[in-house]
Amino acid sequence: MYMSNEPEGDADDTPDDTTEAAVDAEHDDTTEAAAGFEYGDFVRLGYVARTAEEEHLVDTTDGDLAEEEGIDDGEREFGPRTIVLGEGHIFDPVEDAVVGSTVGDTGTATVPPADAFGEYDDDEVRTVSTEKIPEDERYPGNQVQIDGDTGFIETVIGGRARVDFNHPLAGDTLNYEWEVVDTVDDREEQAQELLQTFLDIDLDVHFETDTVEEEQLVDGDDGDDGDDPTYETVEVEKEALYIDATPELTMNQQWMMGKQQMGQQIIDLLDIDRIVVQEVIAGGGFPGMLGGMGGMGEAGLEEALEDVDIDADERAGGP
Repeated sequence: MYMSNEPEGDADDTPDDTTEAAVDAEHDDTTEAAAGFEYGDFVRLGYVARTAEEEHLVDTTDGDLAEEEGIDDGEREFGPRTIVLGEGHIFDPVEDAVVGSTVGDTGTATVPPADAFGEYDDDEVRTVSTEKIPEDERYPGNQVQIDGDTGFIETVIGGRARVDFNHPLAGDTLNYEWEVVDTVDDREEQAQELLQTFLDIDLDVHFETDTVEEEQLVDGDDGDDGDDPTYETVEVEKEALYIDATPELTMNQQWMMGKQQMGQQIIDLLDIDRIVVQEVIAGGGFPGMLGGMGGMGEAGLEEALEDVDIDADERAGGP
């Protein structure tokens, strides 16, 4: 006897809801899988970048290739680079190509001059007095700083030097070959990778949820009747990223000049409330130096002083 799971009647007139639901679910899963990476995702990317015309190696995460082609200066550590898609950590056309991919995917991207180092500008080749260049630096091909601009000497004739202030890769189209090696999902690792990207320093970090006092408006009066608004002190929870300061961080020029901007970007990307930088003071350091203490976001000097077990009154010369 033949038995069927289908209901009696015309199959064309009676749709199978269960089957349709399964098909829809399968379609949804396929769509989700196909969506891949989105802007804001942390991915580890391996890549090779060459100029389109002469195929000169410009940049790579492959140490063996860098050594083979003579661009390994011995200072850089090679390996897949962590980028946050959409944050400008690599050229836009490369980011756009990676969006939608998944771990293990490979691809290529072409970066025109406008998206790379700009078009070549003949007006940026200027003649300057050699008096602006130290005598031992006056030779063709040397990189010099003149009036705050960086350029390369083309020729030196008499008391004049012809200097090209264009970027060495201005006007070049770049070809990238890339591979998504992995993702970075752990938040502490994300924070460390961001700091590594900004500062080229490995730092110890951790997250804490702190209870802090905050002034909040409790009387919604807009003041039209002449009364002052009323505030009260309340305790609120704030998620903070704690960074252990090191002498390398304290003396880092990029950190000293741009920590507010870097900090705000980290706060936004990690969706936290503040960043606290902790400094440990130990014997054997540089006498008289007490730098790098403080925080970003809402962290201030008093909190930093508490972190190193120094009373604020003693710091100010009090009893």
